[in-house]
Amino acid sequence: MEKIEVSIISKYTIKPSSSLLQPYKLSLLDQLTPPAYVPMVFFYPITEHVFNLPQTLADLRQSLSETLALYYPLSGRVKNNLYIDNFEEGVPYLEAQVNCDMTDFLRLGKIECLNEFVSIKPFSMEAISDERYPLLGVQVNVFDSGIAIGVSLSHKLIDGRTAYCFLKSWGAVFRGCREDVIHPSLSEAALLFPPRDDLPEKYADQMEGLWFAGKKVATRRFVFGAKAISSIQDEAKSESVPKPSRVQAVTGFLWKHLIAASRALTSGTTSTRLSIAAQAVNLRTRMNMETVLDNATGNLIWWAQAILELSHTTPEISDLKLCDLVNLLNGSVKQCNGDYFETFKGKEGYGRMCEYLDFQRTMSSMEPAPDIYLFSSWTNFFNPLDFGWGRTSWIGVAGKIESASCKFIILVPTQCGSGIEAWVNLEEEKMAMLEQDPHFLALASPKTLI
Repeated sequence: MEKIEVSIISKYTIKPSSSLLQPYKLSLLDQLTPPAYVPMVFFYPITEHVFNLPQTLADLRQSLSETLALYYPLSGRVKNNLYIDNFEEGVPYLEAQVNCDMTDFLRLGKIECLNEFVSIKPFSMEAISDERYPLLGVQVNVFDSGIAIGVSLSHKLIDGRTAYCFLKSWGAVFRGCREDVIHPSLSEAALLFPPRDDLPEKYADQMEGLWFAGKKVATRRFVFGAKAISSIQDEAKSESVPKPSRVQAVTGFLWKHLIAASRALTSGTTSTRLSIAAQAVNLRTRMNMETVLDNATGNLIWWAQAILELSHTTPEISDLKLCDLVNLLNGSVKQCNGDYFETFKGKEGYGRMCEYLDFQRTMSSMEPAPDIYLFSSWTNFFNPLDFGWGRTSWIGVAGKIESASCKFIILVPTQCGSGIEAWVNLEEEKMAMLEQDPHFLALASPKTLI
C-alpha cells in the first residue's frame, strides 16, 4: 500500500439548529476532570451500493446541527470551570479525502496515521488553560470504499455514556429514525454533584497530574482473541469470582503483566510500592435514585481503585495469581454502590469529596510513587452505532500520543466483535519490558503502532 495521505477538503463550523439556549452548569465531577481530548474513529466500509457522496456529506452536517439542538452543551465553551455558554461558537467540522481503499486499510492494519483522522490532537494538554477550545471536534474521512467518522471528545463534559447517547442520536437523525434518538437529561449531574465556585486549584491540578504525568509514553495495541480470553477467564476463576467477565479477566491479565514490567525495572530495591488499577465505573446505574439516570450528560463516572502493595517480600510475578488480582478488581467495583455515594451527593457532600481527594493526594505523594493504571472499557458502548451503513466495522483509538500522559488502557471490541483490543499507553521503558514478556505475548497479539 502506498503512503496514506489524508487531505482536508472542507472546513465548517456546525452550530445547533435552534437558539435561545440556557447556560449549562458543570457538575463537581466535571470541574475535577481535565479537558483532555479522547479520540474515537468509527470505520464504515460501504461496498454494497454507490451512494451520493455530496448529498451524504450535506446530510451528515445537517443532522449534526439538529442533534446539537438537543446536546447543545457540546457546541459551547467552558467558562471559569463553572458552566458552558457561547453555544454559537459551534463544533469544528472537517471533511477529508483519504487516498486508499478502506478494506485494504483495515486488512493491513496501518494505523500509525489514526491521529490524522481526528480534528484535534488526542489527549492534548492545550485546552487546559484556554477556554476557546471546543468540547467536540468532528472529521469525516472519505475512503475509496467507505467513511470513517472521527470525533475528538473533551472529557471536561463527555464520558463514555454521554458520547454513546450523542453519537447514537446523531446516527438516528441522519438515517431518519427519530424514534431512536436519546433525549439527554441536562440537569441531573449538577443537581447530584453541585459545582463549586470556590473549588481549590490544587484539586484540579491533582487530577491533571494524574492524567498528564510529564513522562514520555509509548502507545501500543494488543489484541486478545476469543480463545485467549476464554483461557484467561479460566485462570481468573475463584470461589469469590466464579464467572469473571471478559473485561474483568483481560484487565486482571494486563495488570499482572504491567506489575511484572514495573518490577523488572526496579529489581533489587527494597522499597514498598503500591500498584493501583483504577477502573472507570458508570455511576448512572449505581446511584440510589428513583429516576433513571441513563441519559444524564456529564462525567458521571468514578474510578474504582484496586490496590496491591508490592515489596521485596511479595511473591515473584510467576506466583502472583491472576484470580487474586481479579478478586481485588471485583471488590473495588462492588464498593462503588449507591450507599457509598450518598455521602458525596449534594452541597453537603463537598466536604466528603475534599477528604477523599486529600487522601488520594497523600497516597500519590508517597515515595516511591505508586504505579497507577487507568482502565476504561468501551466494549459495550459503541459497536452498534448505525449511520445507515450497518454496524461499525472497527473502532480506532489513537496512533501516537505525543504529549505527556498517564498510564491509560482503553479496551475496545475487535473488528469481528469476538475479541478485545487493548490500547495501552505506558512509559517507554515499561512498554519495552512488556513487549519482551513471553507469557504476556502468548495470549496478547502485539500490533505495533510506531
